[in-house]
Amino acid sequence: MNISKLNFAAVVTAAALLAPVAYAQDVTPAEAREIAKDAYIYGYPVVDSYRVQYAFFADKNDPAFKAPWNELKNISRVYTPADTTIQTPNSDTPYSYVGMDLRTEPLVFTVPAMEKDRYFSVQMIDAYTFNFDYIGSRATGNDGGVFVVAGPNWKGEMPEGVDKVFHSETEFGMAQYRTQLIDPADIDNVIKIQSEYKVEPLSTFLGQPAPTAAPVIDFIKPLTKAEEETSLAFFDILNFNLNYAPTVPSEVELMARFAKIGVGPGQKFDADSLSPETKTAIQNGMADGMAEFVEFNKQKIDTGEVTSGDLFGTRAFLKNNYLYRMAAAILGIYGNTKQEAMYPVYSVDSKGEKLDGANRYTVHFPAGQLPPVNSFWSLTMYDLPASLLVDNPINRYLLNSPMLPQFVKDADGGITFYIQNESPGKDKEANWLPAPKGPFWSILRLYWPKEDALNGDWKAPAAERVTN
Repeated sequence: MNISKLNFAAVVTAAALLAPVAYAQDVTPAEAREIAKDAYIYGYPVVDSYRVQYAFFADKNDPAFKAPWNELKNISRVYTPADTTIQTPNSDTPYSYVGMDLRTEPLVFTVPAMEKDRYFSVQMIDAYTFNFDYIGSRATGNDGGVFVVAGPNWKGEMPEGVDKVFHSETEFGMAQYRTQLIDPADIDNVIKIQSEYKVEPLSTFLGQPAPTAAPVIDFIKPLTKAEEETSLAFFDILNFNLNYAPTVPSEVELMARFAKIGVGPGQKFDADSLSPETKTAIQNGMADGMAEFVEFNKQKIDTGEVTSGDLFGTRAFLKNNYLYRMAAAILGIYGNTKQEAMYPVYSVDSKGEKLDGANRYTVHFPAGQLPPVNSFWSLTMYDLPASLLVDNPINRYLLNSPMLPQFVKDADGGITFYIQNESPGKDKEANWLPAPKGPFWSILRLYWPKEDALNGDWKAPAAERVTN
């Protein structure tokens, strides 16, 4: 019998899903620990993203709730320290959100024409946290357009009047809009643009009867961020999400391995049925997974060997590097693909010491060496370990290129930023990025970076600790 590669994957997946779950009988505690470690690294972005999207689109009682699935919600302001659901948010671009439930039919996204010099993007994110495509200034231009986003089971053709069809591997996902705010006085222009964003079911766009709606889902309660590190319910939430994410051919063998401890689409992770030895082994496996991230962060991220540009993107770009995907979720979930934005990170000073608000730092850009971008750049402050914006007496959370006219230049024509907890003095305050009193890090964002940033010819200057 001749079975294509894709059909073979489907057969193997179906067999795995129908196979009975066997725990201690077939898996030693040592093997369970190794499988749990790999499943934890694999699943962390899925589980943490679900925490966010449950708050945004499923739980109407959550303070962070935006709108029901498939409804657009515009946030007509930038993020502040009061926004605590997403770690490392930017404070340059008011966001808009759509939680996408693509089970019933595709969604149609319409964006208006806008000024050529205003940056905007619509980032399409699936349940794995892959950035599977973009609408926006870089990707599709500022002339407006109509785009379809379809789930993994849709087999239709591109409708007339549509510019492009995007395909999600998962039935649930999120569209995250960023619309540039030039300065505080620009907010009415942003609100007008947001009011012209439109999202509707494909049947509505075509003027046809809606198909039969997919079943209503009783969404499983997410874990808190702290619980994600220790609770065995982590695997229940992972399984719930994988039920809406058809297994791709490259992960068939992986899912068969995970199924040995009850993890995967169609599986039931039954912690109560585990022997004490196996339960401990799986908990230790979760700890091993987090420890691997911590070591990776120390050895690769902090040293600059691996950059944010390596961590975010499509499945094809990441090549199923699950540790990279986990690191991206922990360090800055929903970060952009590097062609859309780059994120040089300031986590250590020029001597490799962790940044702390007990010290003072400078970052100096020589004349002509500001971040090279087609759009704009910003340097934003975050406290640790929360990775949230920092409350401060002047309500300044970032320094960015639209602020260039107010910065004080050095004698050589360059610009020095002062990164510290207390004011550097009135004469330098225009260039001050307030820091918390304790540990922090800062992210330099380059929106639509130029080639010399992408290829590494331009490098961000180091943070220098002030010792006098």
